[in-house]
Amino acid sequence: MARKELPILPTENKKRLKYDCQKCPAYCCSYDWIMVTKRDIQRLAKRFELTYEQAERRFTRFVKDYGHRVLRHREDPIYKSTCRFLDREERRCTIYEHRPALCRTYPETSNCGFYDFLKWERKHQDDPEFIPFQK
Repeated sequence: MARKELPILPTENKKRLKYDCQKCPAYCCSYDWIMVTKRDIQRLAKRFELTYEQAERRFTRFVKDYGHRVLRHREDPIYKSTCRFLDREERRCTIYEHRPALCRTYPETSNCGFYDFLKWERKHQDDPEFIPFQK
């Protein structure tokens, strides 16, 4: 009788995250250029029931020096400006399920450099609410 082989199951290679976005004032959303792809614009158009062209005009701008489309910004109470989709009170993304590919991959590692810096500053300032780079 032949012995039945058990299937080899793929192992999940989950990285243990060493940051907590809920304790951050959304610094990554203040980056001047949050690049978007055509697929990102299509996703936004579908989310807001717009045509591709309408979504592109309403939510993005072309940065000639950069050579890419980026998300538009608006004034922010903490930083000079942030992504137009950041909830300024909750400090959370309002389009999280439809966010751009760049935002989906950030910070690309199990660590976030800004979160590490934020923790260090708060510890050394002896102020758990301290926000570096505030306007």
